[in-house]
Amino acid sequence: MNVAGRQRCVLIVEDEMFLAMMLQDLLEDAGYLVLKAARLPAALALAETAQIDVAMLDINLAGTEVFPAAEVLRRRGIPFLFTSGYGCNGLPPDYRQSPMLQKPYDQTLVRQALSMLLGDAADTVP
Repeated sequence: MNVAGRQRCVLIVEDEMFLAMMLQDLLEDAGYLVLKAARLPAALALAETAQIDVAMLDINLAGTEVFPAAEVLRRRGIPFLFTSGYGCNGLPPDYRQSPMLQKPYDQTLVRQALSMLLGDAADTVP
């Protein structure tokens, strides 16, 4: 995924190493640059400063909720989606309209969701 000669960057906030590595491989194969964080402090640092185009946020990071990082991304105007094995039940009212991907991940749905968030209708996988 390139825009104006620059690789699009996806922030993956995921505390399960295997899932993070699987997502990284999937997204890099699709042409994205990938940044990863497994804990909230690292996610906050990247959300505040990195040149991110879109983010995937696991709701529960080893018992800590990811919502402070979501708030930073929202303030910066960076689109994001939540991921969870528990569905939308863990979302507070402020985020109930946010996109959600259910774990385990379906590769086609991941690519479709990111394309939708980035407004890349032509890149959406059928």
